[in-house]
Amino acid sequence: MPRISPFVGLRFDVSRSGSLERVTAPPYDVISPSEHVRYLAASPYNVIRLDLGHDPDEGAGADGRYERAAADLAAWREERVLVATDGPSYFPYEMRFSLHGIRRRIRGVICEVGLEDLGDGIVAHERTMAGPVEDRLRLLRAIGANLSSIYSVFLGPSASLGAWLDAVAALEPVAALVDEDGVEHRMWIAPPEEGPAGWLAAEPLMIADGHHRYATALRYRDEMRLEVGGGPWDGAMMFLVDAGTEDPPVLPFHRIRLTGEPPAAGVRVRDLEEVLESVDDGKLRYGIVTHEDGALVHRVAELAGDPPAVCRLHEQILAGADDALRYTPDAVGAEEAVRSRAATAAYFLPPTDAATIRSVVDRGDRLPQKSTFFWPKPRTGVVMRPLEPRT
Repeated sequence: MPRISPFVGLRFDVSRSGSLERVTAPPYDVISPSEHVRYLAASPYNVIRLDLGHDPDEGAGADGRYERAAADLAAWREERVLVATDGPSYFPYEMRFSLHGIRRRIRGVICEVGLEDLGDGIVAHERTMAGPVEDRLRLLRAIGANLSSIYSVFLGPSASLGAWLDAVAALEPVAALVDEDGVEHRMWIAPPEEGPAGWLAAEPLMIADGHHRYATALRYRDEMRLEVGGGPWDGAMMFLVDAGTEDPPVLPFHRIRLTGEPPAAGVRVRDLEEVLESVDDGKLRYGIVTHEDGALVHRVAELAGDPPAVCRLHEQILAGADDALRYTPDAVGAEEAVRSRAATAAYFLPPTDAATIRSVVDRGDRLPQKSTFFWPKPRTGVVMRPLEPRT
């Protein structure tokens, strides 16, 4: 089972860096080029400079990108823009937001989790790609720090963790910000003798978001063990959420098909709004937008088999089309790609839940890449974990 422990965190000193709204960012893999530009302009200390580099046109693997990130991190620490916590700590974290007009809350704890080869203790639900892992590995080698948390869930419920988070939330947070989606992020620092390590010791973890970061951490661990032996690279920074209590929203990644003419399928409906109202994971109901006889057409169709719908869609409709697909959580943007004829079709999937995803894992399978969009996500840069031996 996973080993959970506190860690020494790096945090922005907002008296030097400016507000957390200016220096933090979403996880690297959901940031568009235009958003990259906006975060660069927000502050010379925005964490995007470490995570994705100084230039949005500079692709993964560009010469000097990772070395610049390492130099920035070292300079920010030297200038005390980034400061370390007094000692190993836990970092309770909460996000408040609205979804479909309902106020919601997701909370958990950011901590160090001992790395394990994927198996009974820590499981993955999505497949990974070699390119992103290589990019993250080169960055990790250069900077020696976890910039963002791997988001993991356990089925729970844990009454002890819930009571602890209730007590912590009654205190003033050490960090707070509101992001561009209106999500309120709050974080606290809790002493190392508190109980998450004991309460969660028997809870298997499922990676919700950060599969490439976890694969990267395993690669780096193995490299460093061969070179110098054990050390802080034997763990990774994770945000742990009790899915049984918190019920984190699992939004879909929609599919944009760039080439190939999909056959007409399903029942024609009025517009994208009706498509999104109709999709249903339990009924394996999905939506599709294409051009038919020159007109933009919206349809809703059903698949055969068992949930989740994304697995059945790839088996029955999109088999062999991976190279022609792009992925987005933005349904309006997916529709626009078809409307503008930048794509031949868009496929709209329903939300699902952590228990359904776990059932796929328990059957010994994984979902296709970019199948789930756990939302909201912890903000990159609120706390970071340097991979330095404890003294």
